[in-house]
Amino acid sequence: MSLEWFDRVSGELQDHLKSICEKYDRNGSLIVERGAKHPRIEFYTELDDNERDYFSTLFFDPHNEEFYMESFDPDLGQVSKVILSDIEDIVDAVHESFHNYLEGDGIEYEYDLDDEYDENERTEETEMYEIDVAWETPEVTAYIQENEVEVTYQFGVVQETGDGVLKRINRIRTADDDLIKDETNFIFSKEEASTIIAMIASHMDSLSEMD
Repeated sequence: MSLEWFDRVSGELQDHLKSICEKYDRNGSLIVERGAKHPRIEFYTELDDNERDYFSTLFFDPHNEEFYMESFDPDLGQVSKVILSDIEDIVDAVHESFHNYLEGDGIEYEYDLDDEYDENERTEETEMYEIDVAWETPEVTAYIQENEVEVTYQFGVVQETGDGVLKRINRIRTADDDLIKDETNFIFSKEEASTIIAMIASHMDSLSEMD
């Protein structure tokens, strides 16, 4: 495994990005995380309060010596990987991500393959889309009120860390027959699982049934 290609691209990328468009030169920056299991380059803009607003992540697979970007489709529950073979492809991909970010076309569901995020990590909800999850179960219905509310759960395992993931999806049918979908995710370790189960089991009598 070699990081020569990663280091060479990282060194050249900043100069290339200055010319991708006028808006990026004025607003965009990048940071290199070389020490991660899959080294990455994070792209962000500086907010008024000096906070960083990340909009794209470029990963490097040192085993295959290739750059790639990942995206997650929350509706299909599937992950796609786009291999970027040269610097031109990389610049084009970042350019497109940056304009999508500026135009507010949607959230980039990119995710990290290691758990070594530090002060740059985003919110827990965003992190959920920054990890590779193997879903061990289909969606299991926990509660349903016909034509009004349906609550389902799905259990998965984070591939890199072995942590558990519990996904809860709440689907509500409005009076106008619109379907509202609310999704939340909870990540926990094996050591936490037994404590969580025990706490819930010992307090079941305190819970009320849903109306």
